[in-house]
Amino acid sequence: MGRGRQKAKATKQARDIKYYSPSTDYSALQRELAGSTGHAPASRYPQPAEDDESYVDRYADDDDDDRGSRRLG
Repeated sequence: MGRGRQKAKATKQARDIKYYSPSTDYSALQRELAGSTGHAPASRYPQPAEDDESYVDRYADDDDDDRGSRRLG
């Protein structure tokens, strides 16, 4: 197939995809958006068992050591 025919075919396919409009089931969309399950979904990321303050206390000394070992100049 020559370049002209290939380009024409690609253009036709792109146009078909651009103007394609499938039928939409609005009642299914409404059910999905309404959330008919009745309960909130579980969080994707579970909360840590410890508070943030315990992490600050645990790793506070490490930050001081890193700054002291670095030389400037």
